[in-house]
Amino acid sequence: MADHDDDGTAAGPRRRRQGELEIQVLAALRQAPGPVNTAWVQDRLGGTLAYTTVITILTRLRAKGAVTRERAGRSFAWTATADEAGLAALRMRKVLEGETDREAVLASFVTGLAPGDEELLRGLLARTGEEGGRRTAGAPLPGEEDGRRTAGAPLPGDEDDGGR
Repeated sequence: MADHDDDGTAAGPRRRRQGELEIQVLAALRQAPGPVNTAWVQDRLGGTLAYTTVITILTRLRAKGAVTRERAGRSFAWTATADEAGLAALRMRKVLEGETDREAVLASFVTGLAPGDEELLRGLLARTGEEGGRRTAGAPLPGEEDGRRTAGAPLPGDEDDGGR
């Protein structure tokens, strides 16, 4: 007899939630010792994803400003510029930028926050104002350098990957 989910349908492979692969790719890049090639990322994810799938995820993350790439021979070396929280913030900004009445959207967002989250947001806004600026998604995270490697330095996992 086949396994069934609670709703009575046959159980199949677990469906990933939206953005889950992006989060996994970012986590792998954040663990990298420096810029790495696609094959390195694919290997870190367990090698179960197709190379083209990993490239697609990296390209989408680059379009969102969450990773950068630089030429490394015939392929690219990738570096994370955001963490999971930074990726969520990028998504939130994209939604906000698509709205015509930003004030109404922000007001609705803030009034829907739990009291503790509202207090946290107020504290963050006050602290950011005191510091006289804000950190952008592309800025190095605490404890990081500028995310660039020394010219000519070998890339981790840069064994011959067939030009990938």
